[in-house]
Amino acid sequence: MKRLGYILAIVLALAAPAWAQANFDTKAKFAILMDQETGTVIFQKDADLPMEPASMAKLMTIAVVFNEIRLGRVSLSDEFFVSEHAWRTGGAASGGSTMFAELNSKISVEDLVRSVIIQSGNDASIILAEGIAGSEASFAAMMNELGEDIGLTGSHFTNPAGLPDLEMRVTARDLADLARYLIREFPQYYHYFSEPEMEWNGIKQSNRNSLVELGIGVDGLKTGHTEAAGYGSVISTKEGGRRLIAVIHGLTSMSERTEEGRKLITWGARAFERVAAYADGAIVAYANVYGGESGSVGLIGNGEVALYLPRGSRKCLSAEVRYDAPLLPPVNAGDQIAELRVFCDDRLVQVAPLYAAETVGEGGITRKAADALRQLALGWL
Repeated sequence: MKRLGYILAIVLALAAPAWAQANFDTKAKFAILMDQETGTVIFQKDADLPMEPASMAKLMTIAVVFNEIRLGRVSLSDEFFVSEHAWRTGGAASGGSTMFAELNSKISVEDLVRSVIIQSGNDASIILAEGIAGSEASFAAMMNELGEDIGLTGSHFTNPAGLPDLEMRVTARDLADLARYLIREFPQYYHYFSEPEMEWNGIKQSNRNSLVELGIGVDGLKTGHTEAAGYGSVISTKEGGRRLIAVIHGLTSMSERTEEGRKLITWGARAFERVAAYADGAIVAYANVYGGESGSVGLIGNGEVALYLPRGSRKCLSAEVRYDAPLLPPVNAGDQIAELRVFCDDRLVQVAPLYAAETVGEGGITRKAADALRQLALGWL
């Protein structure tokens, strides 16, 4: 959905705190903080600019693997061969993060998955790609196909390990949406992300996400680093009564990555309170439908529309519903056709998707003529 078009302004009759984002910043070049359940964005900083994903690209590798398991084409007990390419490109000799897989051995999918998540094994990522798709290039095509299905509009993947490539890019928003997908679709595997360590070939390695060990509720997901891109992390926690997802990238050291991640996730967990703005199924607003059997369609959230509001003030919020006009029939119930954009002191603080509450089919000639006359007289604004 384009972010231009007809704007319907509404005012929320809520006594709400002033926006606290003005009092928070991060050293990260790119950042986003998102509510996992609703996708509501609580904080963002250049979240739609392209960036090098480094090893955070491995989250898409894991997503493809889990999806293949769901489709019945792969099982955790399957064993994949360690090729010379995987051994040389991602093994100890490469100088990057590695599982230390032995050349010409076979390793179970489950152990490879654990290595990718815990050890950030480049060799494990390549072994999975070759075992599933035959080559890294074919697997990258699967990554991009699934990314498109998920709705990752600003990302392009070229290899399963996140090794530097000028053609590979992601956005912080896409990484957060990818994390939401993994948590929502594959909860049975999420425990891998919080495992503290893994031993393979006699070598024990700790989880590279140092936030997992700090006791602040962080239980995932992935770190990344290259010389060009700096240090980044995709983080999730249930601290504060709801699951949050944070992405930070472009930091200068591991310690800075840990501290900036801790600050962002802690601020998100503690600085907000939950307000139920619209009940499940409640109409938030109406959108005009040109030439439909009805002149408008109700807009609802995906379940309850909850706002997470900054604590400590009494100012009122304002909001607008934005969608591309004119909407043309048929509009099907459940289609995402608009978004609720919430502001405080003219600062955008949250964005939540809105869906058609009912189906609106094509109208008759009288309706189409009336809508045409209205459009000529008034336009769509």
